[in-house]
Amino acid sequence: MLNADSIPRVGQVVRILQGREAGQYAVVLKLIDDRYVLLADGEKRKYDRPKKKNLQHIEVMDFISPEVQNSLLETGRVTNGKLRFAITKFINEVVTDLKKGDQHDG
Repeated sequence: MLNADSIPRVGQVVRILQGREAGQYAVVLKLIDDRYVLLADGEKRKYDRPKKKNLQHIEVMDFISPEVQNSLLETGRVTNGKLRFAITKFINEVVTDLKKGDQHDG
């Protein structure tokens, strides 16, 4: 089911498909192995307590936050504010564009 394109990268935004947080967006903090990742959103799920999530339960979005990615690579940490900023930026740029496109199609 998984192909090479669907493997998330550090700093990439994903949408949670299964579980209590289904429908919400989060940022990949770390790849644990070929099956699990650690996710955080900076609000309910802080950097200090990331969520371990199965790759089959997330949808990888085509958006990587350079701020989060650089911070994790340079210092090994990221602030919750940067996580919230990355998700808000993704929602404003990508999700609203998709909604506008859907309205024009019909």
